[in-house]
Amino acid sequence: MSGYLLLILSSAAFVGSHFAMSHTLRRTMVRTFGKGGFMAVYSLISIAFFALMIYAFINVPKYNPLWQSGNISWILASILTLIAAILFSGSMIGNPSIPSPASADLAMRTPAGVFRATRHPMMWSFALWGFAHILAAPRIDSLIFNGSIIFLALAGAKAQEIKKSNMMGVEWEMWLRRTSYFPRLSGFVRIPVLFWVIGIIVWLAASWAHSYFAVPPAGLFRWL
Repeated sequence: MSGYLLLILSSAAFVGSHFAMSHTLRRTMVRTFGKGGFMAVYSLISIAFFALMIYAFINVPKYNPLWQSGNISWILASILTLIAAILFSGSMIGNPSIPSPASADLAMRTPAGVFRATRHPMMWSFALWGFAHILAAPRIDSLIFNGSIIFLALAGAKAQEIKKSNMMGVEWEMWLRRTSYFPRLSGFVRIPVLFWVIGIIVWLAASWAHSYFAVPPAGLFRWL
């Protein structure tokens, strides 16, 4: 039970610290540490809590799954992680959500790349990764660990939209009208081939790396 308590507390700290540092405490921390110092402190705290989450997750007792994850669950999980890899592959290019002096200019541009599918490709890549791992490992510890990541990604994306709307005004409102919060299938078919190729490579590499972490084979390697 103490293992679950540590996992719950570290997950809550990871999620809560992100929201606090990104919103409530951001101005105070920037004034105190400066922009560069703020990012350093933000990163250190986030890494520390995430490392604690991983430690707790690895060491918590692994009880019987809530349901049996057969081939259908693994196929769905593989598809979700592939989509996540494609979204993540292009999420850093032309993203007005990332703090930058050019954010307003980027928001005024016509959505391109993975932003044709959703305006939050990075956040959805984390969320889809979390959903996939719950499907593959439907245990209580998996629900806590991956559920925390899903909540942070999707609720964080909404909180980010509110902050950006206050900061950027009309430019961000135009970006909202031209893009979708939820991933759109019609947008995926318009993603450039390059991002599909990069995403597939990342997906294959991540799936293959499962063999080095003493976890079940994933992706195509589960059936090869």
